Amino acid sequence: MIIHLERCIGCQACTVACKFQNSVPDGQFRTKTPANGLKGTYPDVSLYFIKEACQMCKNAPCVSVCPTNASYYNEDGVVLVDVDKCVGCMYCLTACPYDARFINKETGAADKCTFCYESKVSKGEKPACVSTCVGGALMFGDLNDPLSKVAQYLAKHKAEVLKPEFGTHPTVQYIFEGVVK
Repeated sequence: MIIHLERCIGCQACTVACKFQNSVPDGQFRTKTPANGLKGTYPDVSLYFIKEACQMCKNAPCVSVCPTNASYYNEDGVVLVDVDKCVGCMYCLTACPYDARFINKETGAADKCTFCYESKVSKGEKPACVSTCVGGALMFGDLNDPLSKVAQYLAKHKAEVLKPEFGTHPTVQYIFEGVVK
């Protein structure tokens, strides 16, 4: 996933689409887009919104600490949670440096963004957040395929990952072009 922050208008359409697509309980969120980076003084102010969700790490600490193997990588490298195996110990919540997990109050299991893998991506569709993004800030595709739209976009734009110092190797890429950090 690519998130181009300059294009995000903070409308929360991605948050709402995710809640409906994934039946996320009231008061809980798999993704959210808070305002960030308020800088300056009136009338010269800047602000941006940053989508917060699972970063789909290649070296995910949530997977390695799970005592029941409920947190796992699927065949496409997507980090998922098997709710039938999850005992709600919260090790994965503590291990995640992105604060991207929560205990679902209806299932009692760890919950997080899945890129809508089972309901959409595995059927060739985009995640609900991407297909709903009115500002065009979210893009999704195979970063390993040089012919994909996302790979071509990254070839033209400098992207960063969040918290690279943790060595988790997130696959979600952020483009800060045009944003005052």
